[in-house]
Amino acid sequence: MITYTFLQHYWCFLVCLLAGLLVFLMFVQGANSLIFSLGRTEDERQLIINSTGRKWEYTFTTLVTFGGAFFASFPLFYSTSFGGAYWVWMLILASFVLQAVAYEYQSKPGNTLGRDTYRWFLVINGFFGPFLVGAAVATFYTGAAFLVSKGAIGGVEAASLGDAGGGLVISRWANAWHGLDALANPWNWVLGFAVFFLARTLGILYVMNNVEEDNLRSRGSVRLIGTAGLFVLFFLAFLFHVLTKEGFAVAADGTVSMEPYKYLHNLLDMWYVAAAFVLGVVLVLYGIIRTIISKTYVGGIWPAGIGTVLTVTALLLLAAWNGTAYYPSTADLQSSLTLQNSCSSEFTLRTMAWVSLIIPFVLAYIFFAWRAIDKKKLTKEELTTDDHKY
Repeated sequence: MITYTFLQHYWCFLVCLLAGLLVFLMFVQGANSLIFSLGRTEDERQLIINSTGRKWEYTFTTLVTFGGAFFASFPLFYSTSFGGAYWVWMLILASFVLQAVAYEYQSKPGNTLGRDTYRWFLVINGFFGPFLVGAAVATFYTGAAFLVSKGAIGGVEAASLGDAGGGLVISRWANAWHGLDALANPWNWVLGFAVFFLARTLGILYVMNNVEEDNLRSRGSVRLIGTAGLFVLFFLAFLFHVLTKEGFAVAADGTVSMEPYKYLHNLLDMWYVAAAFVLGVVLVLYGIIRTIISKTYVGGIWPAGIGTVLTVTALLLLAAWNGTAYYPSTADLQSSLTLQNSCSSEFTLRTMAWVSLIIPFVLAYIFFAWRAIDKKKLTKEELTTDDHKY
């Protein structure tokens, strides 16, 4: 029998999986951040832009789907984070809007800003998109400053958190920074830089695989060493911090308390999550190292991409499963959000679970569409004959 608890964990898994796919698809942002450094000539820059231009919709769509899935399954998180920490999410969305505008208008006739201006929009999105997403996700471990009035959820208490009119308000941000306060925690910066350099690493691997240009491939192999090295450095630092810090444990009655080494305990208790995490790390390192040491191997994006999805999914599950508050409050510990106190009704989760059965078919469509687009590697000659180019 499918229980309410199972549905809560099931939808948490789907949201975490979407987050893993989103981080993988940020190879678009990573490659775009290297337009002017990896691409030395106009032809090389056009190759990079047209290569990522074939995939940028996947990233944007996954970002929107991730937000929609969170809204449908855990609406209290959506209203608390997206409604309270809105400056961070607005900056993330603004950077993605810059990306969409840049792809659409950089080659339009009568472009008064100049092509390079729009390319710099892509570079801005290439840095701030992954960095801000990483910093926002880090708050699942470090906490955020918000307050939740649980009595207001049932409409039974006047909202002491409310406005001057005395209306009922379920949650509010505890300060006037509305999410920008996350940047005051250096560990959020660490994960932000880890995600940025991971996106760059994946971007280099993707360009080497998708673009048939010897100069870009040889230059990318060299750049991969330093970029991947910085990713590993920031990632290991954040991982060590998470596994050795106090975590936010949830008791059977819903009370939240601090537990030493909570996330390490979660990793040891859930062997299947630990296995996915280890396999993911191994695949990422395999894709990077083999690409660096081999002069002919250009398929590193696939093991590294699959490894990224597994690793990110596993890390996020550590923050939510096994009796853990996935969105802890630094302003009031008992306001922390858990799977139990922030999810939709059982009817909603059960209905959406049936709808989620179409996901494998959607993924299959994406796979075949991707394969058809990339059936032939992108070359300089193709740019001269293709009517639709960026």
